This record gives sequence, structure tokens and C-alpha cells, in this order.
Amino acid sequence: MNTKTMLWENPPYIEFTNNQFRPSVTEFKVNDKKTAVIVCPGGGYGCKADHEREPIAEMFNKHGINAFTLDYNVAPCHKYAPLSDVQRAIRLVRSMGYEKIAVCGFSAGGHLTCTSATMYNFEAYEKADEIDNLSARPDAFIPCYPVVTMDKSFTHIGSRQNLLSDEWENEELAELFSNEKHIDENTPPCFIWHTANDEAVPIKNSLELAAALAKNKVYFEMHIFPNGCHGLGLAYDRNDIGIWSECACTFLKNINF
Repeated sequence: MNTKTMLWENPPYIEFTNNQFRPSVTEFKVNDKKTAVIVCPGGGYGCKADHEREPIAEMFNKHGINAFTLDYNVAPCHKYAPLSDVQRAIRLVRSMGYEKIAVCGFSAGGHLTCTSATMYNFEAYEKADEIDNLSARPDAFIPCYPVVTMDKSFTHIGSRQNLLSDEWENEELAELFSNEKHIDENTPPCFIWHTANDEAVPIKNSLELAAALAKNKVYFEMHIFPNGCHGLGLAYDRNDIGIWSECACTFLKNINF
């Protein structure tokens, strides 16, 4: 049975959400290994896509990898709420005894995944309890057809508008949430995949991320598939693209997950 755990007793920024729900993680455990992947579904920071949630966790389980799905804040919410949720989720999962944690996300969930890997030292919320003394740095991240940047020239505008709300034109905030600008030598290992002709989230997002990782000598793997629409998820109906999940699991096992 999959266990759902609330991230907080009193979530931060709840006054911005009209108390819609309380963020949580749901555990998909298959063994006693001290490693796990936290899955962040996409949806343009406006919703969360079901096909990028439980099916992804179950896929990791089939490969012998423990997983969690993250139910994080989307619009209407404070701009720091999604980052707060993923930081808290990483810390909470660590408090459960997991020693190595990866974050895997899709589209806007890919942006949140990248943000978790580049802004883990950013104090997105006030410390709530002893769990918040644990590290929020993921040990690896897996952005899938991700929104990486908030640069207007190649971001997904809907994600920028939903995340930044009435501040979406603020270029200083946009730069803060442009992950390609914050890669350094301490960024964790990364696995990226995208389709070259993605019309919703331009491939340049992943290319800029890969270029920044390479410049900083961060261990990473990248797969670009020539044809495919946005939002494919597991892509099991595509023999050419569906291999991404096996490749991602091999990547994780190669770094001792």
C-alpha cells in the first residue's frame, strides 16, 4: 500500500492558495535500499498531469528503485511555494532514512526539478522543525522535456505566468528562476531527454542546460529524439522514445542508486 505523508502540519504561503490542499508525498517502496526518486509531474505550474505521476513512480519500481510522487503547489500560489515544496520533500524523504535522493520532473515539473538542483541553498521558506536541518540538495536530477529557463525568448510563457503570477514581467525574478544561469561545479549529476521538434517547450531549454553542465564539468547524460510532441511521459507507444526510462534507470544505477 502506498503511503501518503503531508509535507507540513502548517504549510508556508497557504494564504496565497485559498487553502486548496496541503502538499504531500506518496511513497512507492519496493525494497529496503536507502535510495529513492521524487517524481514531479508537469502541467505548466497550473495543474499536474496524471500520466507523469503514478505511472512514472511505478516505472522506477519495476526497475527496483523506490519512488515518491510529489503533490506540490500550482497557481494560484506564492512564487516560492513550489520550490518550498520540493525542498521540504527532499528533507522529509531524508528524514525517513533515504540517503540518496533524485528528483525527476516533466515540463514545468522539470523546471521544478532543475530548481531543486540549482537553488537547494536558497531559503524558500522559514524553518519549520528539525527536518529542515537536513540537506535539500538532491543527489541527482532527471529533467524530462523540461522548462529550464524563464527567459522570454525560449521559455514556456504559461509556466512563467503561472509561477510568477502578477510579477511575471519582472526580469530580476525571471533570472532567479532561470536554472541554466545557476549551474556550478556543485550541481548534482543530471539525466536529460527532450524531442528536437517540441513545439511547447523549445529544445533550447535542454541545450542551454546541457551547455552549462558541460562548462562546469558536471556529470550528465542527454538524449535528444528527433520527432515527438510535448508531454509524452513514458512514451511506451513509441519504440524510439520509450527507451528513455530504461536509460534513466541505468544512469541512476551507474551512480549507485
